[in-house]
Amino acid sequence: MPSASTKAAVTSPAADSRLSPGAPGYRRMSLALFAAGVATFALLYSTQALLPAVSAEFGATASAASWTVSAATGALALCVIPLSALSERFGRRSMMTASLAVAVLVGLLVPLAPSLEVLIALRAVQGAALAGVPASAMAFLAEEVRPKALIAAIGLFVAGNSIGGMSGRIVTGWVAQLWGWRAGLAAVGLMAVVCAVAFRALLPKARHFTPGPLNPRALGRTVREHLADPLLMRLYAIGALFMTVFGAVYTVIGYRLVEAPFSLPQGVIGSIFLVYLVGTVSSAAAGRLVGRLGRRGALYLAVSTTAAGLLLSLADALPAVLAGLVLITAGFFAGHAVASSSVSRTAKTGRAQASALYQSAYYLGSSAGGTLGAVAFHAGGWAGTVLIGLVAVLGVVSVTLYGTHSARAEARRLRVAC
Repeated sequence: MPSASTKAAVTSPAADSRLSPGAPGYRRMSLALFAAGVATFALLYSTQALLPAVSAEFGATASAASWTVSAATGALALCVIPLSALSERFGRRSMMTASLAVAVLVGLLVPLAPSLEVLIALRAVQGAALAGVPASAMAFLAEEVRPKALIAAIGLFVAGNSIGGMSGRIVTGWVAQLWGWRAGLAAVGLMAVVCAVAFRALLPKARHFTPGPLNPRALGRTVREHLADPLLMRLYAIGALFMTVFGAVYTVIGYRLVEAPFSLPQGVIGSIFLVYLVGTVSSAAAGRLVGRLGRRGALYLAVSTTAAGLLLSLADALPAVLAGLVLITAGFFAGHAVASSSVSRTAKTGRAQASALYQSAYYLGSSAGGTLGAVAFHAGGWAGTVLIGLVAVLGVVSVTLYGTHSARAEARRLRVAC
């Protein structure tokens, strides 16, 4: 359902006034969306580093406890398209504000969950609330930022995701070691409150958005058009497969490190997530990678890095495991930044829905990866989880190779036609 704002951003002279680095408001916008990214990932994955402790308290298996993560990401995947449609009517800024407010409120209730079932239910509600942030943020950037600066701007938002994922896990890990996992979740909830307030205070008003009517038929038509676009479908598949790897690895890594031969305490396991800093660098550098290698070249580099990290993590030496996590994280965030920014540039109409479909596929991949990774770990140990990741990596390679073949075939067809 293309909005008037999208058309204006593409065709009107007002597009010249969109933000770019150095322009007034660009820094505030970047900081605001960085804060939103921090809050989103800190809340969305707040239980991931605590899964061994959650399992111990409720007597649950790894696969059962993993639903505290998968329920949140799955609910986000299901709700992101409807909420993106609401953002066409009520505005990206309003949608992101409301979503963060509800998610933060639920985040303050999560530590009080009396059972695993209630915890999973609260996490699902929290994930559904957070669905209004990522797609609206991508659409906001596509409308308010000049095309040449778009990949860098989205890279900063993704970098905020990585900082949120890292800080949330570190905070929960150390607080949980001192006062228990419930206190760890409460600490993340309070951190998200601060981020949400900063987001609302810093984000400038949209200058290129015009509200559109809510039209379910038009929404369905736009979604069908995007799903019929071969390039967009490949980008959606790439996002889902990358996130399958990431979800599997980071859902299970805590269980591996708490067992022999590592036997690490909860606080130290939480600190392992400092490797997310690598993701901050690689996502922010995605624009330069695309400039040097092209989109497909950047994706091949991201895939190779991720696969090397998976294989290296099989070693029973902590330095090798850490190095593997560094490579997996760098490859994932670079691939995600390239794919997500490509969606925003490819979709000429209905950008909110295009981004929403990407986010839906992305978080479905996270949910599937977390669940499959935990099941594989239960059945075959860490090697089983790595196998899930390698299959997903092979999927990314296959999709990218198919895209390369299709592009060359189309180029040959055009040459013959001429």
